[in-house]
Amino acid sequence: MDFNVKKLASDAGVFFTRAVQYTEEKLGQAEKTELDAHLENLIARADCTKNWTDKIFRQTEVLLQPNPSARIEEFFYEKLDRKIPSRITNAELLGQYMQDAAKDFGPGTPYGSTLITVGEYQKRLGGAEREFLQTSAINFLTPLRNFLEGDWKTISKERRLLENRRLDLDVCKARLKKAKLAEAKAAAAPDFQETRPRNYVLSASASAAEHELRVAQTEFDRQAEVTRLLLEGISSTHVNHLRCLHEFVEAQAAYYTQCHKHMQDLQKELSSANGDTFPNAFAVNASTSGVSTGPSPLSTATLPGASSPSRPPNPSNALEPSTLKIEEVKPPATGTRKAKVLYDYDAADTSELSLLADELITVYTVPGMDPDWLIGERGNQKGKVPVTYLELLS
Repeated sequence: MDFNVKKLASDAGVFFTRAVQYTEEKLGQAEKTELDAHLENLIARADCTKNWTDKIFRQTEVLLQPNPSARIEEFFYEKLDRKIPSRITNAELLGQYMQDAAKDFGPGTPYGSTLITVGEYQKRLGGAEREFLQTSAINFLTPLRNFLEGDWKTISKERRLLENRRLDLDVCKARLKKAKLAEAKAAAAPDFQETRPRNYVLSASASAAEHELRVAQTEFDRQAEVTRLLLEGISSTHVNHLRCLHEFVEAQAAYYTQCHKHMQDLQKELSSANGDTFPNAFAVNASTSGVSTGPSPLSTATLPGASSPSRPPNPSNALEPSTLKIEEVKPPATGTRKAKVLYDYDAADTSELSLLADELITVYTVPGMDPDWLIGERGNQKGKVPVTYLELLS
């Protein structure tokens, strides 16, 4: 019991002297031993690594599990060292809802059969997502968590010990400085006989302070070396995290590749199944209208300062010259449309019609026309015009 009390009193005394030293340093009333530049750089690099690793770890958790309630649940399962229950993904849940709905609507109906097909592919997407989440958690999140909860805690502990050793060293330096000052002051006293016993005590006090300083310096140097070795291990941490980052990117690439393949397969399956009902659902047949996909009224091409599109090719078979000439082309009884010119256009030859931006012309197509071109009329002028320079109005 006496030993415990003495130790408690000793620890309290050490804590008090450290607190006094720390306070005086903050107030500028005491000198502070500075760490060497290399160790300071290692500490700054370690702090930077910890801060950014923590941010990357937290945001990756958000990316993999956007639901904060689910993240909290997983956190408690990990702390309790229990297996996290398997959780169905949103895509799998959507797929299940679609297939359940198809049963009520009738799996033989077009809508019901399509729901079954889409639901199956949604489940496949959900399965790919689950595999990606599991792979990323093992190969990327776990190493980052191990660093934050393992290596970094060890580094922080040794850094706190180093700071305590530094405070102890500075306390010993201050004691020795005071002892030397008192000894020098006593030596300057005029009466030697009167001050001799006191000088003897002061000399012994200075010798004890020097011994304490040597011990404190040794402990500080030893702790500084231990801390330095741990901090230099941050480079190995970077190498390890780099490897984990490559694995995370590979998992992402594999996941998105799987998703792209599933959606392409679904698109092809729906296109072949519903081709008769919805011929233009997944593909645009330009030949049905004679007009290819041109700029829409809301296209960025209509914005001020936008550059005009490149001149479309002018194939030799845009019109059949052996049977038709521009002068002989007549507008159809139906099918003419108004178009607004988006950009100035200079005719390349006599078969084309020059255009001015913002003017309105009448356009139509004739059999044998290339889909990139239309016949344009402005008053008594007529000629071929490129579709990409027009905005069809009606």
